[in-house]
Amino acid sequence: FLSFKLSAIILFQSMIQLFNVTKKYGSASPALDNISLKIEKGEFVYLTGPSGAGKTTVLKILFGWEHFDEGQVLVQGINVSKLDSKNIHTLRRSIGVIFQGYKLLTNKTVFENVAFAQEVTNRDRKTIKFKTWEALKNVGLTSKKDSFPAHLSGGEQQRVAIARAMVNAPPIILADEPTGNLDQEISLEILKLFEELNLNGVTIIFATHSQDILKLGNHRVIVLNRGKVVSS
Repeated sequence: FLSFKLSAIILFQSMIQLFNVTKKYGSASPALDNISLKIEKGEFVYLTGPSGAGKTTVLKILFGWEHFDEGQVLVQGINVSKLDSKNIHTLRRSIGVIFQGYKLLTNKTVFENVAFAQEVTNRDRKTIKFKTWEALKNVGLTSKKDSFPAHLSGGEQQRVAIARAMVNAPPIILADEPTGNLDQEISLEILKLFEELNLNGVTIIFATHSQDILKLGNHRVIVLNRGKVVSS
């Protein structure tokens, strides 16, 4: 999907690969300590561990928000460390990101929040309108399209965030504690949306510390502790 030759490209079969990755913040113990992971295309993977284990750091590195000190990271064959500010978009356009805190634009309506994710890709207005409506329909929020985030429940705000992440049909979705602020019933509803995306071929990395969530679905669980992979 690149329009130019890029030395960062190496063809690998796996969707995501980390090789001996280390990430340090100052003189503290490494946030990630020589970790290696492989996630196949179409997998649904839980990423878990206690607070400070390195879950969010992994997700930030995969999206290109954080640099790492040692090792190699490949996402769809793209060598992340070789990307700079001029071509990082080639990585990020293939990844949808969902946060615990929603990160919605408070001055925009539900419809505008989801549409905004497409505007940065220079789609025409007709396509943006159609794709936004489809995304909101998939998460059951067409009736809230003119509402502002402040007038939505936590579960509704997270549904908007999911619609925004999925509207450009990315092959990968990274979810950082997406049910962390929600009660159990709403958490299950949100999880079902991720399950549906996965059934449609999307690779999901779902970071959570919730044991209740981990028990649901027959998914691989990767456990981090103090920056190390202790189980995968």
